[in-house]
Order: sequence, then structure tokens, then C-alpha cells
Amino acid sequence: MGEDTATAGELTASYHETETERVLVFSGQGGEAVIAQNIEGYAMLKVRNGPDGDELERYYGFDMALDHAGELLGRSPHELPIPEDAADMGM
Repeated sequence: MGEDTATAGELTASYHETETERVLVFSGQGGEAVIAQNIEGYAMLKVRNGPDGDELERYYGFDMALDHAGELLGRSPHELPIPEDAADMGM
């Protein structure tokens, strides 16, 4: 699968899959925030401060992970663009 992206204002979200994870990267003027989940699409979502950053927290729900990612970027989670391929993370 290739990379899927979405943009809202100056925020860009890109989604891709590695051999082991589904990865959603948010980038903007406030920095980067990453939400990752195992490739099978279950288990807790990990929030990191960058693609190779340290894990900051784990969440069961996508909404809670988005809230933390928004906090890292200084934005409301409702302002974060979600690529279509990432919409089912945490379910």
C-alpha cells in the first residue's frame, strides 16, 4: 500500500504501513505527532513525538490518541486531517 495524505490548513497527515505497523504522521508548524498501531489493526495505539520518536503514551481509542496528538501540535483534535486509509485505526 502506498502513502495516503490529507491536509487541513498548514497541517498535513500522511498514512503508511511498514512491515509491523500502521503509521499516521501529523506535520505542521507545531512539529510532528505520530499515531501507530500494529499491522493487524488491533491492540493499543501508540503516540510518539515523531516517526522515530519515543513512545509517549498508549490508548485503546483513536479519539484519545487524536486528542494527545492534537495536544502535541497545539491544535484541537477536530482540526487534524485524517487520511481515508487511517480512519479505521483503533477499531
